[in-house]
Amino acid sequence: MKKQSIYGKKMADDRFKAVYDDVAMKLDIGEKIAELRQKRNMTQQQLARKVHTSRTAIARYESGNYDNYNVQTLGRIAKAFKKKLTIKFS
Repeated sequence: MKKQSIYGKKMADDRFKAVYDDVAMKLDIGEKIAELRQKRNMTQQQLARKVHTSRTAIARYESGNYDNYNVQTLGRIAKAFKKKLTIKFS
């Protein structure tokens, strides 16, 4: 019988998996915003001006450690990058 990894054992726990998935989603959002911003050689301040928010708000969104994402703000961020915001349930 194949030995299960620690990761595999943890992911079998529904509570652990829910927390893991939540953290992963936040990190994905933050990383994507930072990646798009950096590819366009923009500072957080420049993006904040385009989105009509503060630099600290952009920093919070990019941190991956944020719980209050606002769909309207995410939409404005997407628009600033000439991207379409897509939200899906899977």
